[in-house]
Amino acid sequence: MPDFYSKVGSLPHVPDDLTIPQFILDYAHPIRPERPNGVPWLVTDRSGRKIHLDEIQRRTNGLAVGLKEKFSIGSNDPVLFFSTNHVDYPVCMWAVHRILGIVTPCNPSLTVPELVKHLRLSKSSLIIAHVDFLDTVCAAAREVGLSTKRIIVLPDQDSQTVNLTEFVSVDDLVAQGLKSHNTVEDVKLAPGEGKERIAFYSSSSGTTGEPKIVQISHYAFIANVLQIASLNKVNEEYDDWEKRRYRSGDACLAVLPFYHIYGLVLILHFNIFSAMAVIVVPKFNLKEMLQSIVKYRISSLMVVPPQVVLLCKNPIVNNFDLSSVRAVLCAAAPLTAELYDQLGQLLPNICIGQAYGSTEATGVVSMCPVEQKCGMFGGVLAPGVVGRVVKADGTLGDYDEEGELYIRTPAAATGYLNNDAATRDTFADGWIRSGDLVKVDKNHEVIFIDRLKEIIKVRGFQVAPAELEGCILDHPFVGDVCVVGIPHAYSGEVPLAFVVLTADGMNTAEKDGEGIELCSSPLKHVADNKASFKHLHQVEITDAIPKTPSGKLLRRELREKARSLAQSAKL
Repeated sequence: MPDFYSKVGSLPHVPDDLTIPQFILDYAHPIRPERPNGVPWLVTDRSGRKIHLDEIQRRTNGLAVGLKEKFSIGSNDPVLFFSTNHVDYPVCMWAVHRILGIVTPCNPSLTVPELVKHLRLSKSSLIIAHVDFLDTVCAAAREVGLSTKRIIVLPDQDSQTVNLTEFVSVDDLVAQGLKSHNTVEDVKLAPGEGKERIAFYSSSSGTTGEPKIVQISHYAFIANVLQIASLNKVNEEYDDWEKRRYRSGDACLAVLPFYHIYGLVLILHFNIFSAMAVIVVPKFNLKEMLQSIVKYRISSLMVVPPQVVLLCKNPIVNNFDLSSVRAVLCAAAPLTAELYDQLGQLLPNICIGQAYGSTEATGVVSMCPVEQKCGMFGGVLAPGVVGRVVKADGTLGDYDEEGELYIRTPAAATGYLNNDAATRDTFADGWIRSGDLVKVDKNHEVIFIDRLKEIIKVRGFQVAPAELEGCILDHPFVGDVCVVGIPHAYSGEVPLAFVVLTADGMNTAEKDGEGIELCSSPLKHVADNKASFKHLHQVEITDAIPKTPSGKLLRRELREKARSLAQSAKL
């Protein structure tokens, strides 16, 4: 069987000598739509403050000078970002890229030990942090020996003042840079240099094992933006303009975080490239999201399954006029057929589509095509993407045959930071091994079936069972453990731990009667040490963990048992 290719055309030219800010702020690509007069690039959700290109360029350039002068940030220096969504988030990223630094976006719900690990792995010597997370950032900085003077503060986006004299703010640095007589020369990359120069250290659990840092080049990032834009025909004329999915001048609500590859590529950069206004929401709240849809006449929603659950289940939705919404894209985790149908009943006149992708592929691999009003699967391969379905016996699958999806794409990451073994395992001979069981139907749709590896997806975030198992094994009563994911109506999946007790644990269980304390203790242990999206949903005491003769956990057996437990709980 030949490889699967995109059915929506060829990939347009991808410049390999540009940085991301050069591409986004200055470059007139042939498929890029014109931005209508008066349409802002960014808007603060609560206050409605509009930010246009001239302000973005001025602040980006001023901040780049400030970063270089005050902190000596330069080529290949990693800068860690620890913030919720903010209109200055892209400004900070583009400023770091202007001086050829590397942006390391982190989930601000990480605990101090998790952030310490990330700082050490990325070797970041500077942190840009939202004011709300300074306690965590300062504690982590002290742990790694980083001076708190190397922390730059982002204020609340609706209140541009920070009364913290011991820290420098982004506004301070912008002002310093604009007053300086120095400038940051806009570096012209050599031909092909964009493929090698790293733009992002993005978090991922990969397809197995502990969390990893994915190295994404400027070229790969630009390529994925162009793949999405080309697939969606953002600058082409075609029939039924009023029902067109993404139109220049429209507004998209940015409720998903910019530190996640979905928010970073699709919601922020693709929408800006497509001449749409991005309404920046610092934190998701259903009622406030509905109010914003009405206030800004939002036409495009890019969401994850838990948000679809709330839209379909919460009666408050009926109090709001959602008639402006033309398109809903759901990604980061599969949307169930039941939720897909419920969303269609709630908003019968809209386009509903899904997308499939990964951090390793710098975002989107496949997406519902524009010719298809609604698509309940993973869509068709984006231009420039080649796919293979590799069956269990190593042969290549035909249409409607199941196997692991292999991907070849110009948007492929260069590998994992300081992890050659994982890089060799996932990035093999020019292909990305997805670790996902799929099939491709005769309409060229990618249909996701299940994950071949262990990763648990909680509200779109990847959780590595091995990470939680390591944490749980630190508990004095735990002798062995296996963590699996179980279906959950709101989160998609949640972690469940099968625990084998030590002798001391067994004695405590006998005293406790039904082992209630033993079940709650590992729950609390994980809650004390891990971010909220990694918290255990349930603990089951078991006599033994099934393993292969070589000691590998037989997760499939426990996953089936866990699903039976979850089903019994429903009954």
